[in-house]
Amino acid sequence: MSTSVGSLASLLKQTDIEDHSEVLQAAESTLKQFKGDLEAQHVKAIALLKLDRYGDAVKAIEAGGAKLKDRARLDYAYALYKDGKPAQAAEIAREGGERGFEHVEAQASYRTEEFKRAAELYQRLASQLEDDVEADLRVNSGAVDAQLEWSGQGELVQKKKPERADLEAFETAYNAACGCIARGELGQGEVLLKRAKDLCNALEDLSDEDKQAELMPITVQQVYVLARLGRQEEADGLAKEVDATRIPDASTRHIAQVNGVAASASDSNPFLAQRIVSKDLDTLKPDYPFQFQRAVLNRNRYATDLQSLKFGGTADSTKAVLSKHPSPNTDTFCNGMSVVNAAAHAQSQTGKEAIKLILPVLEKRPTDVGLVLTIVQLYVLSGNAGSAIKLLEGFLRRLEQSAKEAELEVRYSPGLVGTMASLYHTQGRRNHEQRELAKAASHWKRRTKERPAGVLQLLRAAGSALLDSPAPEHQELATSIFTELHSLNPSDSIATAGLIASSPASAPSDLTSTLTPIDRLISTIDAPSLESAGLAQPPTTPGVTRKRPAEDSNQKPRKAKKIRPSRIPKDYDPAKTPDPERWLPLRDRSTYRPKGKKGKARANLLSQGAAPAGESEGSRPGTPGGEVVKGKPQQGGGKKKGKGKR
Repeated sequence: MSTSVGSLASLLKQTDIEDHSEVLQAAESTLKQFKGDLEAQHVKAIALLKLDRYGDAVKAIEAGGAKLKDRARLDYAYALYKDGKPAQAAEIAREGGERGFEHVEAQASYRTEEFKRAAELYQRLASQLEDDVEADLRVNSGAVDAQLEWSGQGELVQKKKPERADLEAFETAYNAACGCIARGELGQGEVLLKRAKDLCNALEDLSDEDKQAELMPITVQQVYVLARLGRQEEADGLAKEVDATRIPDASTRHIAQVNGVAASASDSNPFLAQRIVSKDLDTLKPDYPFQFQRAVLNRNRYATDLQSLKFGGTADSTKAVLSKHPSPNTDTFCNGMSVVNAAAHAQSQTGKEAIKLILPVLEKRPTDVGLVLTIVQLYVLSGNAGSAIKLLEGFLRRLEQSAKEAELEVRYSPGLVGTMASLYHTQGRRNHEQRELAKAASHWKRRTKERPAGVLQLLRAAGSALLDSPAPEHQELATSIFTELHSLNPSDSIATAGLIASSPASAPSDLTSTLTPIDRLISTIDAPSLESAGLAQPPTTPGVTRKRPAEDSNQKPRKAKKIRPSRIPKDYDPAKTPDPERWLPLRDRSTYRPKGKKGKARANLLSQGAAPAGESEGSRPGTPGGEVVKGKPQQGGGKKKGKGKR
């Protein structure tokens, strides 16, 4: 054949075909004649990508050998990502070094839950922003920020509050809502979800079917928020409007079904709920849920098992999971499994009965953080905070005595330190609370690198608490803490105020200008109304606050209450002063004088410095007793008494 491979490839490139399936047919027809045509192989792979046949695209590129992989490296990485192999895609894209490769690596890192790496890539891409990709970058960056919040890495998020640009598109508004929900700002999240719905409905370039597909995840998230806010009936009604079968994403479809069961206002059949919840999550690939979602879904499955009275099986299965992880640790999944295991041993009991059933389990797993915190919570709920403090103190003492660095990190983890300090605070043990926070702050001050999440919040709480301590070492530690916090974030008003309060003499004078003026802080306070309202007193019952009213000079004196005649004695004379000892018994009054010899003798005994009764005048001396002699009883010395009357 006189036609060369190059001429066929150039002919294929010159064809004006808009249908990707026709391009695929043309490439395949060329490959039937020339199997090694690199250009035709590349065109075939791109056509398969355009047709969303990502698995076939991966096979076509791999069949082309090393040359095609090297030429179509970006296409190969993208095909792997879309085919549910993000780890391989990220590895290939990392070797590219160009802007397109960074896009693919960022998306693949997001899918593999390497959110920190994804955030770094999107920040780098944003620094070289192009107008045509600005919207996509904003959407993807918002999604990464939300996932950082969900995964407990919220300190890496640079933008906490949504900006005006985030409220102009439903995708960015939805991502901003997810970030608020992850931080626990449920009210703000609900507002942003409604905004995202309105923006999506207002789009004119989307068909009704596409709008419904975009609205489904937003509605599923709304059901979750309403259930968390306690608005159960609204959540149940909205969940019934969701048709889970129309959701294309497998993991979102399963989450919608689970949320519908959880939001149900009526008591559903636990066995039916167990059937819906107990689905193998591995079958959801490639749309598998993230790790934090898997942890929640697994806990839901165990919860339905407990409702179905499967205590033994739940205890055994959770024990098998816990045995694969070292203890102690602060992993959320492991500690969640410990709570489920404790609930299985408690067998639906609560309070003191549950504590009796769980304490033997603690003897077998003394370093289980989740189990210890579960028992502490039960002690607190049963009103026994002293036992909770004693149990947690012993647990922390054992970890502190360990020479292992991993156990020391668990000992001074922000969650455990915060729990211990909170227990001390509720009992009014301020010195113990300050010592606990000071020990934790000193530990993390020595560890400036690889700090876990929440350490900065712990340092801030420790610095605020140590400001009230009279100990000089605590004051020095507070100054060191706020100096570090201010250097890390000069715009942090709490760190600035703490630095000024801890070292007013050495703090720079220009720091006060960055704080809110006092006049502005107290501008809305009405001092006269507060003064007239009186002083607040400690509540006698939880949730009830009493106030002592302020004294009013213009207030008329109260009239004395009139005594009812039935309560007035018969010989009562209002002109006479009543006896102040009238409430005492007669013998205890100062006017009491005993009568008779026995009475006088008894009075002498009770009076200080009185002579004994035997030496007083007129008394008869007592008869001296005979000497007691120990010996054998005499034989036959006396007559036996008869059986008559005695």
